[in-house]
Amino acid sequence: MSSPEAFPYALIRAGVVMTPEPGNPLEVEGVLNPASGRGPNGELYLLPRLVADGNVSRVGLARVVVEDGVPTSVEREAVVLEPEREWEKGANNSGVEDPRVTFIPALGLHVMTYVAFGPLGPRTAVATSTNLREWRRLGPVTFEYDDDLGVDLGLYHNKDTVFFPEPVIAPDGTPSLAVLHRPVWELGEVRPGEGNRPPATVAESRPSIWIAFVPLEAALTDQRELARWRQNRFLAGPEYPFEELKIGAGPAPIRVPEGWLLLHHGVTGVIVNSMAQQQNVNYGAGAMILDGDQPWRVLDRTSAPLLAAETEDERSGIVPNVVFPTAIEEVEGQTFVFYGMADSKIGVARLERNIRSEE
Repeated sequence: MSSPEAFPYALIRAGVVMTPEPGNPLEVEGVLNPASGRGPNGELYLLPRLVADGNVSRVGLARVVVEDGVPTSVEREAVVLEPEREWEKGANNSGVEDPRVTFIPALGLHVMTYVAFGPLGPRTAVATSTNLREWRRLGPVTFEYDDDLGVDLGLYHNKDTVFFPEPVIAPDGTPSLAVLHRPVWELGEVRPGEGNRPPATVAESRPSIWIAFVPLEAALTDQRELARWRQNRFLAGPEYPFEELKIGAGPAPIRVPEGWLLLHHGVTGVIVNSMAQQQNVNYGAGAMILDGDQPWRVLDRTSAPLLAAETEDERSGIVPNVVFPTAIEEVEGQTFVFYGMADSKIGVARLERNIRSEE
C-alpha cells in the first residue's frame, strides 16, 4: 500500500464554499457533507445537509458559483428533502442526513442515498430524481439474506452509502449497479444489552466498507429495486493509524486509468455513542484504488490521509477535527472534491495527479 507521497492522486485545498447563513433557523448547527449533481441546464449544484437546532437535518439545493475555474460560493435555492416520513423521525430525533448523489446514465436518473435518522437510529434510504429538485422516495434499504453471513444486515445501523456511476459485472456474472455501504455491528445501540454482533464469518468487527449489487435489468424494470441490495460482501476495513476506529465511503467512485478511485474517511479518537454528536474524534480523507472490473478488490490504498484536519475551519466547529469528503465533480476540466469541515462548513479541494508518485 502507498504513502500519500506515492499514491497516484493528491488533494489540494481550494477554499470554503458554504458557511451557515446568519439568521437562517435551518442552518444554526451547520451546513455540511453535501451531495452534488448537474441540473437539466448543466449547472452545478450542491445538495448540502442543513442542520437546524436539535440536530434536525434537511437536504438543501444550492447552485455553485465558479470564479476563474474554481468553486468559490453558492446561491441557495431550495430545501428538497425533509424528515417527513415516520421512518425518518423518532420520538426525540429526526433527520435526513449526509446525502450522496450519483447520476447513473444507464437509468437516466440521479440516485440519492441518505441517512434516515428514525426511531431505531440511522438507516440508509434511497431516492431518485431527474432534476435534483423533486425526489421520489424509494424507502429504506433492504438486504438480501445470505446464509453464509448468518446475519440479517437490516438489523444494523448503516451509513456512508453511495452508488457507482456505471454498471459493472457482479460476482455472479450479472450486469449490475454496485453500491457501497457501512454497517455498524453494535446492536447494543438498537437494543441495550445486545452488544457488538458482527457476522462470525467476518474477521473485522470495526465499521468497514461493504459492497452490494442491484441487477441492472431489475432496476430498469422497477426503480424500487434500487433499494434492495444483493450479494453483500466485505470490501475494506481499517488498516492504518488514521483509520483506527472505522472507515466509510466518500463520494461516488470515479473511473481512473488504474481502475476506480474511491475517496474515503478514516476515524481516530473516542466515540461515546454513534448516534450522538462526537467531540473526541478526528476524521481524515484517504483513498483507495479498486479493480476496474472487480470493484470488490482493493489494489492500492493510502497509509495516511490525503487531507487531514489542519485549518481552523476543519479543526473548530460542531464536531471538531473533521475532514469528510462526500461529493466530486469536474469543473472546467479540473476535478474538485467537496467536503464537510468540522460538521459546520463545506470546503473544496482540487483532485490532482500526484507528480511525486511518478518520479
